[in-house]
Amino acid sequence: MRAVLQRVIGGSVSVDNKLVSEIGHGLVILLGIGHEDTETTAIELAKKSANIRIFEDDQNKMNLSILNSGGSILVVSQFTLYADTRKGLRPSFTDAAAPEKAKELVEQFCIELRKLGITTLEGIFGAHMKVELINDGPVTIVLEIPPQVTNPIK
Repeated sequence: MRAVLQRVIGGSVSVDNKLVSEIGHGLVILLGIGHEDTETTAIELAKKSANIRIFEDDQNKMNLSILNSGGSILVVSQFTLYADTRKGLRPSFTDAAAPEKAKELVEQFCIELRKLGITTLEGIFGAHMKVELINDGPVTIVLEIPPQVTNPIK
């Protein structure tokens, strides 16, 4: 499972020119699901996303997580994070999970974030979305949890 975390001062998702979700301070997370990912992978990535320290403390050091600094998360499913561009000029997406499985694991990821007390909004799975954000910093972090989690985050 792969995620691109972007620290933002605002973000939104629109579908067919209608606002679907909008946040202020927090994270926009682009989330890709691989065909070998499981519920365990989703849980571990949610924990890591919630606890990663990429927000500044009062000394301007990145020492705070979204749990410490407050804010919301906007999750946008994005199968293109599994693009394989090693051959040719047209990406292959064979490593991305099938839509039914991916939708289930995106939902599990969001449920886990909510269990941690984080306001979590979403785009619309499978829709053609327009994503807007104002990156803060900019701070953009790529996280990946392999399907076989060997050292779970507590």
